Amino acid sequence: MERIKQALERARAEREGAVVAGPGAAPREPTSPPRRPLRQTRSPVAEVKVAYTKTTTIPVDAERLRAQRIFLTEDADPAAEAYKVLRTHVLQRMRTNGWKTLAVTSPSEGNGKTITAINLAISLARDVNQTILLVDLDLRRPTLGRYFTEQHTLGISDYLTEGAELSDILINPGIERLVLLPGNHSFTQSSEMLSSPRMVQLVQELKSRYADRLTLFDMPPVLAGDDVIAFLPYLDAVMLVVEDGKTTKDDLYRAYELLGEKNILGTVLNKAADPSPHVGYYY
Repeated sequence: MERIKQALERARAEREGAVVAGPGAAPREPTSPPRRPLRQTRSPVAEVKVAYTKTTTIPVDAERLRAQRIFLTEDADPAAEAYKVLRTHVLQRMRTNGWKTLAVTSPSEGNGKTITAINLAISLARDVNQTILLVDLDLRRPTLGRYFTEQHTLGISDYLTEGAELSDILINPGIERLVLLPGNHSFTQSSEMLSSPRMVQLVQELKSRYADRLTLFDMPPVLAGDDVIAFLPYLDAVMLVVEDGKTTKDDLYRAYELLGEKNILGTVLNKAADPSPHVGYYY
């Protein structure tokens, strides 16, 4: 019984931070219980600032852009509000899945895919934690650069055929965290250029240069040729822009059929008759 009693006393003493010494032994100093590591609080994420040392910065005319239905500021315009909601959906889907590249396309011509891509890119760039690259890959009809400036600028055609460096063709339109890669000259064999070694090198460089960057590709219409299909291996997701009152169910079905199992992030309803900020997109 005495041994059991001593064992119980020793166990109690250990729990209390002291060890009972055996007969004739010097008592040991009680040990302090181990400190738990301090819980680190997550500090607010600082706004991403980009210094454009090599990228050419061009002045843009806000009124000229607005006349083309491009919104540089988040005002009370219903369309601008709709793009804010669209931005949230896109960011959530892209970040949840770890996606970095998104193609913006449409079933047919004239659905407004380029303006949608521009407004979405501007809205995404307003997120303080996100940098955006908008690339004009409508190689048959490149128009991205002309929305921002009337000046002649180099573009992807100069990179593919003239040996221009990537740093020579990137443009910042005076919008924080947004960089443009215009197209410049058109190509008749556009799908062949999209799968050329030089284009593969460009895509790899765009993906690896900045880990936190989202890249949007303004692509040709799906039903206008095989360009989007040829470029699908380099894309994480695709967003379709359809026009209210113009895009038919058959065209939409054919577009989805051609895209196959590729991740379709969503469908944007453009030129909607209802001016409500919650109409103009759907998923």
